Amino acid sequence: MTTTVHHGSPEAYERRWWALGFLCLSLLIVIVGNTSLNVVIPTLSRKLHASNSQLQWVVAIYSLVFAGLLFTTGAIGDRFGRKGALQAGLAVFFAGSFLASQSTTMSELIACRALMGAAAAFIMPSTLSILVNIFPPRERQKAIAVWASISGVGGSLGPVASGWLLGHFWFGSVFLVNLPIIMLAFVGGWFLVPKSKDPHQAKLDPPGAVLSSVGIAALVYGLIEAPDKGWANPSTLVWFAVAMVVLTLFVLWERRCDEPMLDMSFFRAPAYATGTGGMILLFMSMYGVMFMMTQYFQIVAGYSPLGASVRFLPMSPIMIVVGTQTPRITERFGANRSVAVGVVVLSTGMLTLLGLDVHSSYWVPFAAFCLLATGVALSMGPMTAAIMSAVPPRRAGAGSATNDATRELGGALGVAVLGSIAASRYATQVGSVFHSVSAGGRSAAIKSLEGALTTAASVGGSHGASLVAGAERAFVSGMHLATTIGGLLALSSAWLVWRFLPHSVSHAGAEHGHHEGDPTATARAVDIDTTAVGQPDDSVSGATAGE
Repeated sequence: MTTTVHHGSPEAYERRWWALGFLCLSLLIVIVGNTSLNVVIPTLSRKLHASNSQLQWVVAIYSLVFAGLLFTTGAIGDRFGRKGALQAGLAVFFAGSFLASQSTTMSELIACRALMGAAAAFIMPSTLSILVNIFPPRERQKAIAVWASISGVGGSLGPVASGWLLGHFWFGSVFLVNLPIIMLAFVGGWFLVPKSKDPHQAKLDPPGAVLSSVGIAALVYGLIEAPDKGWANPSTLVWFAVAMVVLTLFVLWERRCDEPMLDMSFFRAPAYATGTGGMILLFMSMYGVMFMMTQYFQIVAGYSPLGASVRFLPMSPIMIVVGTQTPRITERFGANRSVAVGVVVLSTGMLTLLGLDVHSSYWVPFAAFCLLATGVALSMGPMTAAIMSAVPPRRAGAGSATNDATRELGGALGVAVLGSIAASRYATQVGSVFHSVSAGGRSAAIKSLEGALTTAASVGGSHGASLVAGAERAFVSGMHLATTIGGLLALSSAWLVWRFLPHSVSHAGAEHGHHEGDPTATARAVDIDTTAVGQPDDSVSGATAGE
């Protein structure tokens, strides 16, 4: 591969950490956008008179569009330019956020959330693929560790920010507050993030794009629907069947396509396959626990949405501190051992929740969160690095899309699978507690803890109080079963990670001849056009790999 080195290359090398800062800020916008709406749901129900179906769609549509487009947008970034994809995504996210803040109907808000999900699909893969293409191999794992830490922190910051804003302003402020942050990320990225793209300019894969979008969206939607409608419900089974058929066709097509959007041979690399599977498990555990603990804090412990969100905050500094140290840890002990220990610590955190009961103090979940955050931080960076190490820099968008898709799929699985296990145990136990109430009241109690508390309130007296206590015990029992299964599943996977994840993550970028101590070699190694770094001009020299 031949790339002309310009006089701007040393300047681009010197600014790489500033560029990483704005890439992480762009990433934070996406993560917060995905998690901030949950605490707004009751407000939307009151202010916009939203139905249950509309409330479900306003949350789900972001994830559906985002997950469905990831592989397509990753390929577009590789082909036409990753910086352009990032900047376009930020611009569209800005427009979607502003329009959402002005929405007066749920239909408008759902459409805006879909637009924001599409924008996020351009932003998130671009941030990681640009990172891989601006850092030399010796620094890449450290940069990925910072990126991964920020992605973990965003999940707990979004609900807290939204809860505070709702306490002082109208619901549109949750979206409007994004605008100055997006503008800062856009302007900083315009001047400091260099251009990069696939120098081979591989053709796009329209059939693969359609099949991946439909298949992943169907799978995620089926997982979203399953806890409410039931895993054996015909509607749920249809969505899973569509996902299975379409994703099978996607794999078959990609295997015979000359320029596949996702090269299936990547999965033959232990680093890629193990990293992908491990990342799904990681986010399944984290999102499953957060989903159940959010309900526990608000319904059982009686905290406000903001109060519940604040209690997740201790996870953020732990992820940053531990996550940024993972390159040193993996260098000394090996990626496989570091991640295996991280998975064991994560499992221990989940099993710690067995000490939780209806009247537990905050110290029990606090201890669990500390262990959970430490385990995630030890594991997330090295597994992200493992996935990206198996992908050549020219296809970094595809690798980044895979990494992002595993996070989204893992989160959906955590809520669906662990949530359903907890709900099943709860329904079994609460049914016997409410055997003496009317059929309608018993049905409402079995359906949800909130329904049980409403029914108990209508009964009143000492009997109503005993019903409340029984329902809360049933809910905690369901949590215990779900976290036990999740913890044991994580624990059993530690051996697989130790056995199959490589000891050392060697990045594909090293193949292109990066030389220690030569900043200009970074451009040669990773297909970067640095002529525009520090300049708003998008002009490209014909000999470079610019956008």
